[in-house]
Amino acid sequence: MNEYLSWAKAKFQVDRRLIFTYCTVYFLWGLGMNWFGATVEIAKFTFWWQVITCYILYMVPISLLLRNLPFHMQYAYGLIAMGLLEFGGYWFETSYAYPNNLLDQFFGIRNFALGMALFFALYFPLGNWAVNKIYKSFSSNK
Repeated sequence: MNEYLSWAKAKFQVDRRLIFTYCTVYFLWGLGMNWFGATVEIAKFTFWWQVITCYILYMVPISLLLRNLPFHMQYAYGLIAMGLLEFGGYWFETSYAYPNNLLDQFFGIRNFALGMALFFALYFPLGNWAVNKIYKSFSSNK
């Protein structure tokens, strides 16, 4: 257990600019996805500020833990994280799925949350890749 704690602690000891990059990218990404989900009437957060709790307070720390793992491992661990998040969001009604939305029509209503978790699990490997590219581009300009 102590070995795991030191591994996790090391993952969070990063440059503040990297954390700022994660927070900025994920916040904008979250706002965009919430806007898109509401616009095309798939799903949305009940309150706009949930972008902060979900994308910054939940997803950024998980992304930091997963950032140096291979793509498939980031996706697999991300699937667990997003499965729990999607389940909790609809159980506590902090997320709203529009009735008869496009995903319900295509996959069926019983597969909606699973489809969302499968899709959003890609955020971890793709988000880590994007943040790494952005962070390195700003770091090399010094």
